[in-house]
Amino acid sequence: MKSVLQPCAALLSLTLIALLSGCAEQPKSLYYWPGYQDQVYQHFTKETGPEQQIIAMEAGLQQARSKGLTPAPGYHAQLGMLYAEVGKMDQVRQQFETEKTLFPESTAYMDFLMRNFKK
Repeated sequence: MKSVLQPCAALLSLTLIALLSGCAEQPKSLYYWPGYQDQVYQHFTKETGPEQQIIAMEAGLQQARSKGLTPAPGYHAQLGMLYAEVGKMDQVRQQFETEKTLFPESTAYMDFLMRNFKK
């Protein structure tokens, strides 16, 4: 009888551990990615135009701000590239500067892009 109960007790213990660990709170994400990957994909596949992508990405920024979260690295750079496509160069510079402020490691690349957009 004892040998039958031991495997059952072990199985019950493992099941309880699995259930309880599955309910654990997931760690908070470091960055907010509101549709960012979809927008980049649509940019390269030309599924939507830059104007629609700008609207979606600006809405994502508003969501991030309202939740007190930081947008993902590259978010402002992508938004700046979209603004360049529609000729809003003041917005391009603003987005690239924001990217540099949030992610200083992007400074060299953002400066490179800004130099090329001036030409």
